[in-house]
Amino acid sequence: MSTDQSNGRQTANDSSADSVEASQPSGEGPDPDLDEEAPDENGEAESLSDSEQKIQELTEKVEALEEERDELNERVLRKAAEFENYRRRMDREKKRRHEAGMLEVIEPVLEVLDDFERSIDAAEELEENQDPEAAYESLKGGVEMVFRKFRDTLENLGVEPIEAEGQPFDEGLHEAMMRQPSEEEAPGTVLQEIRKGYRMDDRVIRHSRVVVATEPSDEEDADDQ
Repeated sequence: MSTDQSNGRQTANDSSADSVEASQPSGEGPDPDLDEEAPDENGEAESLSDSEQKIQELTEKVEALEEERDELNERVLRKAAEFENYRRRMDREKKRRHEAGMLEVIEPVLEVLDDFERSIDAAEELEENQDPEAAYESLKGGVEMVFRKFRDTLENLGVEPIEAEGQPFDEGLHEAMMRQPSEEEAPGTVLQEIRKGYRMDDRVIRHSRVVVATEPSDEEDADDQ
């Protein structure tokens, strides 16, 4: 009887041990699925750090480009202001030279005008003294003197008359007003000067108006026979 009880206890103990062993987890280790589902905080932190670094780099580039843009705009504005100042200086210099050139021309002409006035005054004074012949001679002499002085003034300014009569017709110097048959001059020769032309150095101020010779017509030859 005691033996059975001992065996009975032993059997109960074995059953209890088997239950304990069944409740114990197997020796395969932790569940890998649980490890994969767990969040990797270090990986997320590294990814966030890379994004912030890229944003920082882009921000620095944008700031550098904005600074370069502002510098270029400042340069453009400065150059524009310098050009405007230069243009104004050139305009003032051009105006000054124009006025100086006008004065250089007007001053000698005023002297010629003075000579005209003196000649007219002298002629009027002689006319009042009832000496018409002397008044005429005085006026004529005064006009001739003023003419010579005015011509000399133009020469001093570099203005000279264009040779026309007897010269070959030149479109750059002459303006043909009419054509006239001529037996004495070759065709294309200037026969007569209607209005004198002038030039300054190589620049034509006014073309000479002229009459140009042509070949005699057949009708004129028949009439001469």
